[in-house]
Amino acid sequence: MVTHPPTDNAAADRAALRARPIGMFDSGIGGLTVLHECLVTMPAEDFVYFGDTARFPYGPRTQDELRLFARQIATFLDDSGVKLLVVACFSATAAALPALQEQFSTPIVGVVMPGARAAVQTSRYGRIGVLATEATVASGSYVRAIAALDGGAEVIQQACPGLAAFIQDGDVTSHEIVDAVRRFTAPLKERRPDVVIMGCTHYPLIAPMLQRHLGRDVTLVNPAAEIAREVAEVLARQAIDNDAEREGSYRFFCTGEVDAFRSVGARFLQMPLDDVEQVALESLAALVDGDHTPARPR
Repeated sequence: MVTHPPTDNAAADRAALRARPIGMFDSGIGGLTVLHECLVTMPAEDFVYFGDTARFPYGPRTQDELRLFARQIATFLDDSGVKLLVVACFSATAAALPALQEQFSTPIVGVVMPGARAAVQTSRYGRIGVLATEATVASGSYVRAIAALDGGAEVIQQACPGLAAFIQDGDVTSHEIVDAVRRFTAPLKERRPDVVIMGCTHYPLIAPMLQRHLGRDVTLVNPAAEIAREVAEVLARQAIDNDAEREGSYRFFCTGEVDAFRSVGARFLQMPLDDVEQVALESLAALVDGDHTPARPR
């Protein structure tokens, strides 16, 4: 009788997990600034990006709405088989991250803490400004995150209603957006922060404009690079990162119009968006109806 050595199930499971893509979602296309940093930092990884463009913007939404939307999309991506999930939306992170991390066994990275950490490390005077959506400001998530890192830091928040919508529509040069930026940065300038966090994934697309109105002595923090580093560290720590010599791929889902997502998104990502598929809102809603339980042991 021929005997065979026992199969290393744990090693096989880890290899299967390593082959899975990283999931990422945002209210629209702003999260593509985070995806861009991740593609540069982790070129061997595959990514699946979900843009909830039919329900954009998230800023004016209630906390309950944001938690529901985040749960729906996280369930969709988890069911598709991702090894890690990035909530690449500040409003959704602020409203839903703890609940998602409790519900899903898949590792989940948010966007608030990496930016807060970078701001605290960069600030010389402990006076940190935050430009963000109404929902992010109302949640107080940055105030709590910065206080946890530096209890003596002063946090100056400024909500920017409508600013992400300008950028989402591709408007980054009009007089209207210049006027909006001037209006939103003026209260911050009066308080003289030395560091300002761009607390929305859309805002890095107008970083030069923000810098001009805030002044050269203010350091702008783009959390996207910090998020990419954190994702890479989680993958390495759990030994589920891909071999460095492979070339990863990326594909997209959106709830709105595909052609608009593809054309505007390409400007954000600075790469072509060829593989884009539309997802009906009704199918997302069905995922969290009844007793659907997305969390599974890995």
